[in-house]
Amino acid sequence: MSRTIIIEKHGGPEALKLVDREIGDPGPGEIRIRHHAVGLNFIDVYQRTGLYPLTMPHALGMEAAGMVEAVGKGVTHLKEGDRAAYAAMPPAPMRRPASCRPPRSAPCPTRSRTRTRRR
Repeated sequence: MSRTIIIEKHGGPEALKLVDREIGDPGPGEIRIRHHAVGLNFIDVYQRTGLYPLTMPHALGMEAAGMVEAVGKGVTHLKEGDRAAYAAMPPAPMRRPASCRPPRSAPCPTRSRTRTRRR
């Protein structure tokens, strides 16, 4: 299960609804990401208020980063356990919240293992 913020109608912050959603296996060309960081931007506010009309219900959020949990057939640039991020997913009603298609998903660099020494 995944917790997702959705809107079922335009409005103020009271229109936001936290729901549990089932996430299936990724389809061909998709990956499933366990989100570690999710962006909230003005476009999400604009969508909620109706400035940018959407088909309802709609899951908010257009960018995130996390760990790849599964890859669908044909995905070659990422594997399970990789850190990955995506941005600017096109709006789609009730999109599986943690699935995205390449090339919109990209590997994240690992942390540097070098340290500076104090003298």
